[in-house]
Amino acid sequence: MRGKRVFVAGHRGMVGSALVRRLELEDDVTILAAPRNELDLRDRIRVRGWIEAHRPDCVFLAAGRVGGILANDTRPTEFLFDNLELELAVILGAFEAGVSRLVFLGSSCIYPRGAMQPITESALMTGALEPTNEWYAVAKIAGIKMVQALMKEHGARYISVMPTNLYGPGDNFDLLSSHVIPALMRKAHDARICGANHMSVWGSGTPRREFLHVDDCADAIVHLAQHHDGYEHVNIGTGQDISIRDVAELVADTVGFNGELRFDHTKPDGMPRKRLDVSQLDALGWQPRIGLRDGLSATYRWFLDHHMAMAA
Repeated sequence: MRGKRVFVAGHRGMVGSALVRRLELEDDVTILAAPRNELDLRDRIRVRGWIEAHRPDCVFLAAGRVGGILANDTRPTEFLFDNLELELAVILGAFEAGVSRLVFLGSSCIYPRGAMQPITESALMTGALEPTNEWYAVAKIAGIKMVQALMKEHGARYISVMPTNLYGPGDNFDLLSSHVIPALMRKAHDARICGANHMSVWGSGTPRREFLHVDDCADAIVHLAQHHDGYEHVNIGTGQDISIRDVAELVADTVGFNGELRFDHTKPDGMPRKRLDVSQLDALGWQPRIGLRDGLSATYRWFLDHHMAMAA
Protein backbone atom coordinates (compact mmCIF):
# COMPACT_ATOMS: atom_id res chain seq x y z
CA MET A 1 0.00 0.00 0.00
CA ARG A 2 3.00 2.32 0.26
CA GLY A 3 2.53 5.43 -1.86
CA LYS A 4 -0.98 4.43 -2.97
CA ARG A 5 -4.15 6.48 -3.22
CA VAL A 6 -6.93 4.37 -1.70
CA PHE A 7 -10.67 5.02 -1.98
CA VAL A 8 -12.71 3.52 0.87
CA ALA A 9 -16.32 3.49 -0.37
CA GLY A 10 -18.51 3.45 2.73
CA HIS A 11 -15.89 4.99 5.02
CA ARG A 12 -18.43 5.96 7.70
CA GLY A 13 -19.85 2.46 8.10
CA MET A 14 -18.59 -0.08 10.60
CA VAL A 15 -16.29 -1.91 8.16
CA GLY A 16 -15.33 1.20 6.22
CA SER A 17 -14.27 3.10 9.32
CA ALA A 18 -12.28 0.07 10.48
CA LEU A 19 -10.54 0.00 7.10
CA VAL A 20 -9.66 3.67 7.47
CA ARG A 21 -8.17 2.98 10.93
CA ARG A 22 -6.17 0.08 9.50
CA LEU A 23 -4.94 1.98 6.45
CA GLU A 24 -3.78 4.85 8.65
CA LEU A 25 -1.17 2.43 10.02
CA GLU A 26 0.37 2.00 6.55
CA ASP A 27 3.23 4.21 5.41
CA ASP A 28 2.53 6.95 2.87
CA VAL A 29 -1.08 6.02 2.02
CA THR A 30 -3.52 8.68 0.86
CA ILE A 31 -7.04 7.73 1.99
CA LEU A 32 -9.85 9.04 -0.20
CA ALA A 33 -13.46 9.24 0.96
CA ALA A 34 -16.72 10.57 -0.43
CA PRO A 35 -19.35 11.64 2.15
CA ARG A 36 -22.86 10.47 1.36
CA ASN A 37 -24.16 14.03 1.05
CA GLU A 38 -21.58 14.70 -1.65
CA LEU A 39 -21.75 11.50 -3.68
CA ASP A 40 -24.60 9.02 -4.08
CA LEU A 41 -22.75 5.75 -4.70
CA ARG A 42 -25.75 4.47 -6.67
CA ASP A 43 -25.32 7.18 -9.32
CA ARG A 44 -23.19 5.62 -12.07
CA ILE A 45 -22.35 8.83 -13.89
CA ARG A 46 -21.35 10.79 -10.79
CA VAL A 47 -19.41 7.86 -9.29
CA ARG A 48 -17.36 7.38 -12.44
CA GLY A 49 -16.68 11.13 -12.62
CA TRP A 50 -15.58 11.22 -8.98
CA ILE A 51 -13.21 8.28 -9.45
CA GLU A 52 -11.73 9.79 -12.61
CA ALA A 53 -11.19 13.09 -10.79
CA HIS A 54 -9.55 11.57 -7.68
CA ARG A 55 -7.51 8.82 -9.41
CA PRO A 56 -7.35 6.10 -6.73
CA ASP A 57 -4.94 3.21 -7.22
CA CYS A 58 -7.16 0.90 -5.17
CA VAL A 59 -10.84 0.82 -4.19
CA PHE A 60 -12.28 -0.96 -1.16
CA LEU A 61 -16.03 -1.37 -1.72
CA ALA A 62 -17.34 -1.53 1.85
CA ALA A 63 -20.56 0.43 1.26
CA GLY A 64 -23.98 -1.16 1.11
CA ARG A 65 -27.47 -1.44 2.50
CA VAL A 66 -27.11 -3.72 5.54
CA GLY A 67 -29.23 -4.93 8.44
CA GLY A 68 -30.39 -7.88 10.49
CA ILE A 69 -33.15 -10.45 9.91
CA LEU A 70 -36.01 -8.03 10.52
CA ALA A 71 -34.69 -5.36 8.16
CA ASN A 72 -33.85 -7.88 5.42
CA ASP A 73 -37.18 -9.65 5.67
CA THR A 74 -39.39 -6.55 5.67
CA ARG A 75 -37.51 -4.30 3.18
CA PRO A 76 -36.42 -6.65 0.37
CA THR A 77 -36.66 -4.01 -2.36
CA GLU A 78 -34.14 -1.72 -0.69
CA PHE A 79 -31.73 -4.54 0.06
CA LEU A 80 -31.81 -5.83 -3.51
CA PHE A 81 -31.97 -2.68 -5.64
CA ASP A 82 -29.81 -0.35 -3.54
CA ASN A 83 -26.98 -2.87 -3.34
CA LEU A 84 -27.18 -3.81 -7.03
CA GLU A 85 -27.09 -0.16 -8.11
CA LEU A 86 -24.21 0.64 -5.78
CA GLU A 87 -22.12 -2.35 -6.84
CA LEU A 88 -22.61 -1.67 -10.52
CA ALA A 89 -21.76 2.03 -10.14
CA VAL A 90 -18.58 1.53 -8.10
CA ILE A 91 -17.20 -1.65 -9.67
CA LEU A 92 -17.84 -0.70 -13.28
CA GLY A 93 -16.96 2.94 -12.62
CA ALA A 94 -13.62 1.92 -11.14
CA PHE A 95 -12.85 -0.32 -14.11
CA GLU A 96 -13.85 2.29 -16.69
CA ALA A 97 -11.75 4.89 -14.88
CA GLY A 98 -8.69 2.64 -15.00
CA VAL A 99 -8.43 1.69 -11.30
CA SER A 100 -5.90 -1.14 -11.12
CA ARG A 101 -7.04 -2.80 -7.89
CA LEU A 102 -10.46 -3.30 -6.25
CA VAL A 103 -11.63 -5.33 -3.26
CA PHE A 104 -15.36 -6.11 -3.07
CA LEU A 105 -16.78 -6.99 0.34
CA GLY A 106 -19.54 -9.56 0.31
CA SER A 107 -21.19 -11.41 3.17
CA SER A 108 -21.37 -14.98 4.41
CA CYS A 109 -25.13 -14.92 3.81
CA ILE A 110 -24.35 -15.65 0.15
CA TYR A 111 -24.11 -19.35 1.00
CA PRO A 112 -26.98 -21.85 0.83
CA ARG A 113 -29.07 -22.34 3.95
CA GLY A 114 -28.19 -26.04 4.01
CA ALA A 115 -24.50 -25.71 3.15
CA MET A 116 -22.16 -28.30 4.64
CA GLN A 117 -20.19 -26.98 7.64
CA PRO A 118 -17.68 -25.44 7.72
CA ILE A 119 -18.68 -23.59 4.56
CA THR A 120 -16.08 -23.58 1.80
CA GLU A 121 -15.93 -20.97 -0.94
CA SER A 122 -17.01 -23.64 -3.46
CA ALA A 123 -20.42 -23.92 -1.74
CA LEU A 124 -21.57 -20.75 -3.50
CA MET A 125 -24.71 -21.28 -5.60
CA THR A 126 -25.03 -24.97 -4.73
CA GLY A 127 -28.41 -24.71 -2.97
CA ALA A 128 -31.31 -22.53 -1.84
CA LEU A 129 -30.57 -19.36 0.13
CA GLU A 130 -31.85 -18.51 3.61
CA PRO A 131 -35.28 -16.91 2.89
CA THR A 132 -34.94 -14.16 5.51
CA ASN A 133 -31.95 -12.56 3.76
CA GLU A 134 -32.07 -13.85 0.18
CA TRP A 135 -32.48 -10.36 -1.35
CA TYR A 136 -29.26 -9.11 0.21
CA ALA A 137 -27.53 -12.38 -0.64
CA VAL A 138 -28.56 -12.21 -4.31
CA ALA A 139 -27.15 -8.68 -4.55
CA LYS A 140 -23.85 -9.74 -2.98
CA ILE A 141 -23.59 -12.76 -5.29
CA ALA A 142 -24.10 -10.40 -8.23
CA GLY A 143 -21.19 -8.28 -6.94
CA ILE A 144 -18.93 -11.33 -6.86
CA LYS A 145 -19.90 -12.15 -10.43
CA MET A 146 -19.26 -8.57 -11.59
CA VAL A 147 -15.74 -8.82 -10.22
CA GLN A 148 -15.19 -12.25 -11.77
CA ALA A 149 -16.52 -11.12 -15.15
CA LEU A 150 -14.04 -8.23 -15.27
CA MET A 151 -11.20 -10.53 -14.26
CA LYS A 152 -12.17 -13.24 -16.77
CA GLU A 153 -12.73 -10.98 -19.78
CA HIS A 154 -10.35 -8.11 -19.11
CA GLY A 155 -7.77 -9.43 -16.63
CA ALA A 156 -8.76 -6.92 -13.95
CA ARG A 157 -6.95 -7.40 -10.62
CA TYR A 158 -10.22 -7.24 -8.72
CA ILE A 159 -11.02 -9.64 -5.88
CA SER A 160 -13.93 -10.47 -3.56
CA VAL A 161 -13.79 -11.26 0.15
CA MET A 162 -16.55 -12.76 2.28
CA PRO A 163 -16.52 -11.72 5.96
CA THR A 164 -18.43 -13.69 8.55
CA ASN A 165 -20.74 -11.99 11.11
CA LEU A 166 -19.02 -8.81 12.28
CA TYR A 167 -19.29 -6.68 15.40
CA GLY A 168 -17.37 -3.85 17.02
CA PRO A 169 -17.08 -0.05 17.15
CA GLY A 170 -19.36 1.75 14.75
CA ASP A 171 -21.99 -0.99 14.81
CA ASN A 172 -25.71 -0.28 14.49
CA PHE A 173 -27.57 -0.66 17.80
CA ASP A 174 -31.04 0.14 16.46
CA LEU A 175 -33.23 -2.82 17.44
CA LEU A 176 -35.26 -2.54 14.23
CA SER A 177 -32.30 -2.98 11.90
CA SER A 178 -29.31 -4.32 13.86
CA HIS A 179 -27.50 -7.65 13.72
CA VAL A 180 -27.44 -10.15 16.57
CA ILE A 181 -24.60 -8.89 18.81
CA PRO A 182 -25.53 -5.18 18.82
CA ALA A 183 -29.21 -6.11 19.27
CA LEU A 184 -28.38 -8.32 22.26
CA MET A 185 -26.06 -5.69 23.72
CA ARG A 186 -28.67 -2.95 23.41
CA LYS A 187 -31.37 -5.16 24.98
CA ALA A 188 -29.11 -6.21 27.86
CA HIS A 189 -28.05 -2.63 28.50
CA ASP A 190 -31.62 -1.32 28.48
CA ALA A 191 -32.79 -4.17 30.73
CA ARG A 192 -29.99 -3.46 33.24
CA ILE A 193 -30.66 0.28 33.28
CA CYS A 194 -34.41 -0.27 33.73
CA GLY A 195 -33.92 -2.93 36.42
CA ALA A 196 -35.82 -5.54 34.39
CA ASN A 197 -35.68 -9.14 35.55
CA HIS A 198 -35.57 -10.59 32.04
CA MET A 199 -34.77 -9.79 28.41
CA SER A 200 -36.10 -11.28 25.18
CA VAL A 201 -33.86 -13.06 22.68
CA TRP A 202 -35.09 -13.79 19.16
CA GLY A 203 -35.54 -17.46 18.24
CA SER A 204 -34.68 -20.65 20.04
CA GLY A 205 -31.06 -19.84 20.88
CA THR A 206 -29.86 -23.03 19.18
CA PRO A 207 -28.47 -21.65 15.87
CA ARG A 208 -24.70 -21.34 15.77
CA ARG A 209 -22.84 -18.34 14.39
CA GLU A 210 -19.25 -17.26 13.88
CA PHE A 211 -18.28 -13.75 15.00
CA LEU A 212 -15.28 -11.62 14.02
CA HIS A 213 -14.27 -8.24 15.42
CA VAL A 214 -14.40 -5.60 12.71
CA ASP A 215 -10.79 -4.46 13.32
CA ASP A 216 -9.62 -8.02 12.67
CA CYS A 217 -11.76 -8.04 9.53
CA ALA A 218 -10.17 -4.81 8.28
CA ASP A 219 -6.70 -6.23 8.86
CA ALA A 220 -7.61 -9.38 6.92
CA ILE A 221 -9.02 -7.33 4.02
CA VAL A 222 -5.83 -5.28 3.71
CA HIS A 223 -3.78 -8.48 3.94
CA LEU A 224 -5.76 -10.04 1.07
CA ALA A 225 -5.46 -6.88 -1.00
CA GLN A 226 -1.70 -7.27 -0.72
CA HIS A 227 -1.40 -11.05 -1.06
CA HIS A 228 -4.32 -12.47 -3.06
CA ASP A 229 -5.08 -12.40 -6.78
CA GLY A 230 -7.37 -15.41 -7.20
CA TYR A 231 -10.56 -15.65 -9.28
CA GLU A 232 -12.52 -17.19 -6.40
CA HIS A 233 -13.63 -15.13 -3.41
CA VAL A 234 -11.99 -15.74 -0.02
CA ASN A 235 -13.76 -16.31 3.31
CA ILE A 236 -12.79 -14.11 6.26
CA GLY A 237 -13.54 -15.40 9.74
CA THR A 238 -12.26 -17.21 12.79
CA GLY A 239 -13.30 -20.73 11.85
CA GLN A 240 -15.03 -21.04 15.27
CA ASP A 241 -18.73 -20.75 16.04
CA ILE A 242 -20.93 -20.35 19.12
CA SER A 243 -24.63 -20.82 19.82
CA ILE A 244 -26.90 -17.78 20.03
CA ARG A 245 -27.74 -18.82 23.59
CA ASP A 246 -24.08 -18.82 24.58
CA VAL A 247 -23.33 -15.50 22.90
CA ALA A 248 -26.41 -13.97 24.58
CA GLU A 249 -25.06 -15.12 27.94
CA LEU A 250 -21.63 -13.67 27.13
CA VAL A 251 -23.18 -10.34 26.14
CA ALA A 252 -25.32 -10.24 29.28
CA ASP A 253 -22.25 -10.94 31.42
CA THR A 254 -20.27 -8.23 29.58
CA VAL A 255 -23.02 -5.67 30.15
CA GLY A 256 -23.64 -6.73 33.75
CA PHE A 257 -27.22 -7.89 33.25
CA ASN A 258 -28.03 -10.73 35.65
CA GLY A 259 -31.66 -11.37 34.75
CA GLU A 260 -33.32 -14.20 32.83
CA LEU A 261 -32.90 -14.72 29.08
CA ARG A 262 -36.26 -15.56 27.52
CA PHE A 263 -36.12 -17.05 24.04
CA ASP A 264 -38.94 -15.99 21.74
CA HIS A 265 -39.73 -19.04 19.60
CA THR A 266 -42.19 -17.03 17.50
CA LYS A 267 -39.25 -15.17 15.93
CA PRO A 268 -37.13 -16.69 13.11
CA ASP A 269 -33.82 -18.39 13.78
CA GLY A 270 -32.31 -17.84 10.34
CA MET A 271 -29.77 -20.40 9.14
CA PRO A 272 -29.32 -23.30 11.61
CA ARG A 273 -25.54 -22.94 11.47
CA LYS A 274 -23.02 -20.73 9.71
CA ARG A 275 -19.30 -21.33 10.16
CA LEU A 276 -16.82 -20.52 7.45
CA ASP A 277 -13.93 -22.63 6.25
CA VAL A 278 -10.99 -20.22 6.46
CA SER A 279 -8.34 -22.58 5.07
CA GLN A 280 -7.52 -20.25 2.16
CA LEU A 281 -7.11 -17.26 4.45
CA ASP A 282 -4.96 -19.28 6.83
CA ALA A 283 -2.77 -20.46 3.94
CA LEU A 284 -2.24 -16.83 2.96
CA GLY A 285 -0.75 -16.16 6.40
CA TRP A 286 -3.50 -14.36 8.32
CA GLN A 287 -4.96 -15.13 11.77
CA PRO A 288 -7.43 -13.20 13.96
CA ARG A 289 -6.08 -11.50 17.10
CA ILE A 290 -9.15 -10.34 19.07
CA GLY A 291 -11.00 -12.96 21.13
CA LEU A 292 -14.80 -12.77 21.45
CA ARG A 293 -14.88 -11.86 25.16
CA ASP A 294 -12.29 -9.09 24.76
CA GLY A 295 -14.00 -7.87 21.62
CA LEU A 296 -17.39 -7.69 23.34
CA SER A 297 -15.92 -5.71 26.23
CA ALA A 298 -14.33 -3.20 23.85
CA THR A 299 -17.54 -2.93 21.86
CA TYR A 300 -19.59 -2.25 24.99
CA ARG A 301 -17.18 0.49 26.03
CA TRP A 302 -17.62 2.06 22.59
CA PHE A 303 -21.41 1.72 22.90
CA LEU A 304 -21.43 3.45 26.28
CA ASP A 305 -19.38 6.36 24.94
CA HIS A 306 -21.57 6.61 21.85
CA HIS A 307 -24.84 6.17 23.76
CA MET A 308 -23.91 8.83 26.30
CA ALA A 309 -22.86 11.23 23.55
CA MET A 310 -26.19 10.73 21.76
CA ALA A 311 -28.14 11.17 25.00
CA ALA A 312 -26.29 14.35 26.01
